[in-house]
Amino acid sequence: QVQLVESGGDLVQPGGSLRLSCLASGSFFEIYMMGWYRQAPGKGRELVARIGTDGGTDYADYMKGRFTISRDNHKNTVYLQMNSLEPEDTAVYYCNGEARRNRGEPVLTYWGQGTQVTVSS
Repeated sequence: QVQLVESGGDLVQPGGSLRLSCLASGSFFEIYMMGWYRQAPGKGRELVARIGTDGGTDYADYMKGRFTISRDNHKNTVYLQMNSLEPEDTAVYYCNGEARRNRGEPVLTYWGQGTQVTVSS
């Protein structure tokens, strides 16, 4: 089983910054794409950013350069640096990972429990 545990969510003022972390643990052969999604109250879950094992990234258009995703493959950890936060960024942020538990098995998708980010004065 693969567990994804997020941390770093908090209450922050508009214009502030936060860094989210997500650690992948458990038994797996390899973890491939990792990413961040978010879900605001009353809205569906949407992609924030994702990153491959080679460092290739994909961002949602609304990021406008404010967020940066990175990963440490040795630590099985993915990060999301969020700057210039706006009230509209308030949401639960979920970590997502695609992993193969054993060689030859299919790649499955895993989700963390989420971490709350609230942007308010």
